[in-house]
Amino acid sequence: VLFRSLGRVAVVRIAGPATRSLPPFAGWPDDLRACVAGAAEVVDGGVEVDGRVHPLDEDAVRRVIAGADAVAITGMFSPQDPSQELRAAAIAREELGADVPVTLGHEVAGIGLLDRENAAILNAAVRGVAGRVVDAFARAIAERGLAAVPYLSQNDGTLLGREQARALPVLTIGGGASNSIRGAAVLCGLAEALVIDVGGTSTDVGAITAGFPRESAVGVEIGGVETNFRMPDVVSIALGGGTVVGAAIGPESVGARIGDEALVFGGATPTLTDASVAAGRIALGDPALAVRDWDGVLDEVDRRIADAVDRVKLARGDVPLIAVGGGSHLVADRVPGASEVLRPRDFDVANAIGAATGLIGGDAERVLDLGADRAGGLADVAAEARARAVASGADAARLETIRVDEVPLAYTTPPLTRVRVRVAGPPVG
Repeated sequence: VLFRSLGRVAVVRIAGPATRSLPPFAGWPDDLRACVAGAAEVVDGGVEVDGRVHPLDEDAVRRVIAGADAVAITGMFSPQDPSQELRAAAIAREELGADVPVTLGHEVAGIGLLDRENAAILNAAVRGVAGRVVDAFARAIAERGLAAVPYLSQNDGTLLGREQARALPVLTIGGGASNSIRGAAVLCGLAEALVIDVGGTSTDVGAITAGFPRESAVGVEIGGVETNFRMPDVVSIALGGGTVVGAAIGPESVGARIGDEALVFGGATPTLTDASVAAGRIALGDPALAVRDWDGVLDEVDRRIADAVDRVKLARGDVPLIAVGGGSHLVADRVPGASEVLRPRDFDVANAIGAATGLIGGDAERVLDLGADRAGGLADVAAEARARAVASGADAARLETIRVDEVPLAYTTPPLTRVRVRVAGPPVG
């Protein structure tokens, strides 16, 4: 069903002739590639890491995009200089019209050609269905007479404006997990902690750093495709309140049907909620209906949760663990690696609270020459991040710099460094 909702994408990679040995869609699962892949070609052009620009083959761009339903354009080192991506996009709109969705790699992800190209293709493929969802959301608000400006949660715990979400829907894929992490931090008033969000089917463990979800430092695989757009650093396990207990614990779950199927509610399916009620971790339904042999069940739950928490920690020492979500009763009062387990009021709606208190963010990434005007380069990157936040609806006067990452690039002459600046602030008004 999901594959039928995806668009077929024409792919232009501006990086020839150097990268033709590994064409677009390399490494994609066969079924997804068959659904999404349109014409694809590596055309001459591109930008070198030191800023040198190779001429763009505009005729080749026109040939690849002819008749396309959607277009993904990715240039070599385009976050450094997006001019050729922008020119190719202008050609696409001249040839295909303004209504054909065009995704540019530098708008979706950072340095890293193939992963950025994959992210751009996925974004182009889902833009049609994502646009319908976003428009329906805005229409529902208007039909109810609400004078509210709609925003969507994005992967880094900040918000996107409606038009930005329609153009860059892949940036909202991890919004659910990010909302829970940020909402847990808001409920406890903490800027540094671990967060465990237990639902009906799965458990997510992440971290809050400086008040925002910690981002993954490695590429993220979506549908079997390697990408490099920003995503929360989350460990997920198949464990939730509706997890079925039989010969094994999960991964099957009754999910939202728990109110009908769990033993304590008069159902016939043993679940982890039943085990939790029997052990006194939560009072729900009729405890007499959950009387059975639960030997070792919660011990295994505790072991899996402790393992997930350990995988999320990046340093030695115990830190607070905030337990949220409707199934968080599965989390024991003591968890190895956690200094304490916090159970805030309104724990079951942490996700909604995270979304409601989200700030509007913007970020930018570039490679700078350390031998040139470093301060001026940093200011330019920060200005680009601020401009993106303002375009999404942030109040320019109240923006704050949340994070500046600087990673020197080895073995380059002149010496280069990769810089990323992230800003966030409340919406206008």
